Amino acid sequence: MARTAPDVPRPTAAAVLDDAVRALTPDSAANRLVSQIEAGAAPRSVFATFALEQHLVIAADRLSFRHLARRADGDPPVAEFFDLLAQGEALALKQLAGLAEACELTAREITEYQPRPGCQAYPSYAARLALSGEPADVAIALTANFAAWGGYCAIVAAAMRDHYGFPEPARDFFGFFAEPAPAVEEKARQAVQHGLDTGQARPATAHRYGRLLQAYELMFWDSVAD
Repeated sequence: MARTAPDVPRPTAAAVLDDAVRALTPDSAANRLVSQIEAGAAPRSVFATFALEQHLVIAADRLSFRHLARRADGDPPVAEFFDLLAQGEALALKQLAGLAEACELTAREITEYQPRPGCQAYPSYAARLALSGEPADVAIALTANFAAWGGYCAIVAAAMRDHYGFPEPARDFFGFFAEPAPAVEEKARQAVQHGLDTGQARPATAHRYGRLLQAYELMFWDSVAD
């Protein structure tokens, strides 16, 4: 009698996302600027540079997420994830106003600011993924990156209070990303599960995207420091 191959359990979205976070999260010492901020050793000027760069990053990422949502129009769980991310960028821009005010940045300075190439590599790559990456794979890569980003923001928010004396409105941007986001996490699981169920998600490809996103993330912080 011929033997039948045992059924191989299909990976769950939760397992795929957990694996991506474990595999792609940088070493805690990799971000030298965040380490300096945590110790109170970074110059206060880095916060103004951060705010100026983030105005451009947020605008670019919001467009990328909207485009990914449109590309995933036939896959509602994936489209809903990117729609939620785009909405989050709009909220983040409002939160950034407190930091810009604390750094005494004028509207003209923000508008006329000339960005640093290393700071804009991340949103440029995100735009590339928005054009050609499989949306479900991009969802995996972004979720892994958000885990690292949220950790950085938590450290910076605490240091701004403890070492730099920034008022709460100036810390709101970092607190926004440092807080758990159950709705985003649930939408990510639904998007990735849909990708797995339909065969669109390829975790190996997502990890390749994620490694580059993490590298560009570190480049952003390094460029702010420089």
